[in-house]
Parts: sequence; structure tokens; C-alpha cells
Amino acid sequence: MLVRTEKISRLIKKLAAEFLSKEADRTSIITITRANISKDLKNATIYLTIYPQASEKSALNFAKRKRTEFKKYARKKIRMKRIPSFDFDIDTEKNIIY
Repeated sequence: MLVRTEKISRLIKKLAAEFLSKEADRTSIITITRANISKDLKNATIYLTIYPQASEKSALNFAKRKRTEFKKYARKKIRMKRIPSFDFDIDTEKNIIY
């Protein structure tokens, strides 16, 4: 990954964590594990883990409903000409530590 895209990915991950912690209710724990951004900087996917696992579907639907609001939030915080389109997805590569 290029240095610029890596920096933007880290910033998006941080902003998504801030945004969802403010917006989400406390029925489940939503953790942002990573953010991938396309090379052309037009699309970004933010990966989540959700606890308890039974709440995954409802928490993911909540995050997807908040995409437009998150884009407005990110626009205020990120200095870029064009803010990428965001999508949320469950992180299937999660590393579970017992």
C-alpha cells in the first residue's frame, strides 16, 4: 500500500471508531478493525467486529444506514478534494485471542 493510502486508511479507521462510538447504542460492542481504501481513493471499506456475535446483523445494518452521516462527518475532518464512498462490512479475517 502506498504511504498516502495507508495514512488515509488509518485516519478513516480512527474517524469511523469515533463516529460509531458516538452514534451507536450500547447493546453491542462495535470495534473497527481496519479500513481499506481503493488505489484511486474513491471507495473505502471499513471492517467491523461486533460482540456479541448474535448482534452482528443488526449492528452492521445500523452502520450501513449511517454511511451518509459518516461521510458528512469525515468531510469535516479529512482534508481531501474528494471524500471516498464508504461501506461497512464484517471482518472475516479477525484474529481472535483467547
